[in-house]
Amino acid sequence: MAAIPALLEVRGLGMRFGGIVALDDVSFTARRGEITAVIGPNGAGKTTAFNCITGFYRPSVGSLHLTHTDGRGFALAAMPGHLIARRARVARTFQNIRLFAGMTVLENLLVAQHVPLMAATGLGVLAILGLGRYRAAERRAIDKAKTWLERIDLIARADDPAGALPYGAQRRLEIARAMCIDPVLLCLDEPAAGLNPRETAALDALLLGIREQGCSILLIEHDMGMVMRISDHIVVLDHGRKIGDGMPAEIRANPHVIAAYLGEDEEAAEALARAEAP
Repeated sequence: MAAIPALLEVRGLGMRFGGIVALDDVSFTARRGEITAVIGPNGAGKTTAFNCITGFYRPSVGSLHLTHTDGRGFALAAMPGHLIARRARVARTFQNIRLFAGMTVLENLLVAQHVPLMAATGLGVLAILGLGRYRAAERRAIDKAKTWLERIDLIARADDPAGALPYGAQRRLEIARAMCIDPVLLCLDEPAAGLNPRETAALDALLLGIREQGCSILLIEHDMGMVMRISDHIVVLDHGRKIGDGMPAEIRANPHVIAAYLGEDEEAAEALARAEAP
């Protein structure tokens, strides 16, 4: 079987904040068309790695290389964050939901598409007149937003304020908003945090569907059951260093991983040990 091509290659990634080493020589590969989970105890460096990948931090050392299917490469560590989203097509969500609470559910998805809409305005004239390519671009943006609202079962609440949605629905809306930029890599920072089992199952289905449509996913998550159910590949960090890298079955049996979780949280270690693939 041919090897699955790499989408994101992280090599020798290091991040220091003064005398604090948050990441120390971390390397891993996220392959195209897969869900790659980054796990580890609290303070392991997971969110710092995400912030480096998505342009919120400039790493102290190391390289981050993303390759599109057409062969175009992007050195993420040298790019401003807004270009990582726009040109490299890397989208992300955050631990804390960052929706525009006062805007409608539909408007939140249209805001995510502001770049193609602005490009179609013709310096604002076409938007004012409602003519030409802007009108067509606006219709495409609305159609895309409605398609995602149907997928996340929120089409009936399209005109409601986003802040009025239940917590689990806000989580799904944030993921849909990220998908409206048509990313090749979707980075999710603890998307299952605060969800009940029914909402987590719905999230599982949503993420597997996103993977099936060709978008790769990089996932930080503490819910070990979810990680083991949906991940193709798992990277484990502890105190800023990589201590595990492999398929779910390999990670579940890795003594270094088990020891790290036992030192952090006995319940988390037990969850890791009993998590079984479906």
